[in-house]
Amino acid sequence: MIAVAEALRQAGGLYVTHMRDESNGVVQSIEESLDIGRAVGAPVVISHHKCTMPENFGRSGETLARIEAGARRQRVAFDVYPYSASSTVLLPEKVRPDVPVKVTWSVPHPECAGRFLAEIAAEWRADLREAARRLVPAGGIYFQMDEPDVQRILAHPFAMIGSDGLPHDAFPHPRLWGTFPRVLGHYARDLGLFSLEAAVHKMTGRPALVFGLADRGVIREGAFADLVLFDPATVRDVADFDAPARSADGILETWVNGQSAYRHGAGATAAWAGRLLSAGRA
Repeated sequence: MIAVAEALRQAGGLYVTHMRDESNGVVQSIEESLDIGRAVGAPVVISHHKCTMPENFGRSGETLARIEAGARRQRVAFDVYPYSASSTVLLPEKVRPDVPVKVTWSVPHPECAGRFLAEIAAEWRADLREAARRLVPAGGIYFQMDEPDVQRILAHPFAMIGSDGLPHDAFPHPRLWGTFPRVLGHYARDLGLFSLEAAVHKMTGRPALVFGLADRGVIREGAFADLVLFDPATVRDVADFDAPARSADGILETWVNGQSAYRHGAGATAAWAGRLLSAGRA
């Protein structure tokens, strides 16, 4: 990876990584990621930081301390989504009884999307791995993180908010529709995990700074008019694991590059105002 990433040095790029391991080897993976970035002189961004599997619950204090230690020697950041469940392809060899899995799509059994693997296995009179083997190619939501870890990672000053959403799943993780209003409503307003201003910054100004997106993530004359009008008293995520595709409450209108892109009650507008953005070092 160091040899491949060497190209980042001259290009002024970033090393953005989906780490090797987010469970038992999570600390070693953080160290490995930091080593790669340091070796090529590139800032490191760890994608959707988490500590997975029950035996690793509570380890976020340790992982965040390692990231902080790395930040004293190099530039490092990470993103996180505000849920204690992840979503990826269904891997039969990794299913286990203490980690519930909800199927998001299946090629041979599309009718199983939205159902728990354990229910399907019981119906088929098969064990979890055999049921998963019958379903693949397939995707799943894994309930494999601890909520206190999620909150600790979200609240960290290095954290950026990202959905990691998968838009083509038949029964997607609710993070696709609920990530940002969930942070604004549940974590900032209701739990007081951080201020509303800090929540907005984690979604806008901080990512723009980390990825070197000029004139983005700020409201000022001359910057691009990417804006969201929301009611801080009512904004909340409505999508959940049973109905994952419901639009949020409290978001009144959004603008992309100065053009209205979404209005409450009417949905997306006909404007196609987005642009391809190039990341660089800020």
